Amino acid sequence: ARALHELSPRQGRTFVKLNCAAIPTGLLESELFGHKKGAFTGAISQKVGRFELAHQGTLFLDEVGDIPPELPPKLLRVLQEQEFERLGGTKTIKVDVRLVAATHRDLPRMVADGRFREDLYYRLNVFPLVLPPLRERRDDIPRLVRHFTQRFARRMGRRIEAIPSAVMEALVRYPWPGNIRELQNVLERAVILSPGPSLQVPLGDLQPAPAQAPVPAAAPGTLADAERDHILGVLRETGGVLGGPNGAAARLGMKRTTLQSKMKKLGISRPRE
Repeated sequence: ARALHELSPRQGRTFVKLNCAAIPTGLLESELFGHKKGAFTGAISQKVGRFELAHQGTLFLDEVGDIPPELPPKLLRVLQEQEFERLGGTKTIKVDVRLVAATHRDLPRMVADGRFREDLYYRLNVFPLVLPPLRERRDDIPRLVRHFTQRFARRMGRRIEAIPSAVMEALVRYPWPGNIRELQNVLERAVILSPGPSLQVPLGDLQPAPAQAPVPAAAPGTLADAERDHILGVLRETGGVLGGPNGAAARLGMKRTTLQSKMKKLGISRPRE
């Protein structure tokens, strides 16, 4: 969606995005159209909605198939008439917005089942772009792996300089039922747990789950827990030494100051050297 915006005549204008599935149902209308002060309990001030923020620019609505049933008429109106009122307001606001929408759901099936408005579907489906699942474009995987690995490494203050060929081959072979999101999650965890500057992905994590396997109720711990456990393990191996060529920072592929910052953030007591 951002690429479509950057390559359009609106590239110098605002790009606004909203994940419809991530906003509680009762708040989505306010997020899209804004509200007046006192429009509902908790509306202590006026709010500008995403459509208004995206005036003369682009609005990207992700997971548009998840919008609640009361919103399609209002969404259809702003797309057709380019106008709306804030929640609780009477003043009509005119906007000029290019809308890009995405969903992982089967909208034609939802229309046939009566779970998505047909007129809104056809209004959104003016120029559809179907993105094949990751398993059908395996040539893209190495590029994506390098991109996400470096993004997570920068965010975490890590240094990942190499991706072993066996790791890359396993990532390319894996069917990725969760597509890009699953790839991102695997790589984020791998960057956290890699002991040095070479990316290490536990190949056992890339075995497709059996068709009848029960789904666990919850994942065992968070990424922060995994990172904390990993740092503690390396500290035990180095006898609590942070610096030097054989210290924990070097083994973790990060600067000593970065490690100290992470230890403080994760509540790890600084050992004496």
